Amino acid sequence: MSEIPLDQAPSDVSAAAHDAARGEVVYLTEHGERLAAIVPAELAAELESLTPEEFRELLEDFADAQAAREALAEIEAGANPIPAEQVWAELGLNS
Repeated sequence: MSEIPLDQAPSDVSAAAHDAARGEVVYLTEHGERLAAIVPAELAAELESLTPEEFRELLEDFADAQAAREALAEIEAGANPIPAEQVWAELGLNS
């Protein structure tokens, strides 16, 4: 882990650090591609404490939560939900 004192950082980075301290994620880009992010210190500390396996599981949890939000949005927009029994049958999970 490295640190840059704010009084030595360019003004844009300093402003981004203050935005992150207020809970905003600020991406650092190059040619339009995201390379890194400045995040709230509390979030970074929590991420640092995770093992690689725990980190992978967290990313999977985020992906699952996003998929659930998208499915709920589809249902709220009028899509017909698929019955659980049908999903279980397609996955071969019939009791």
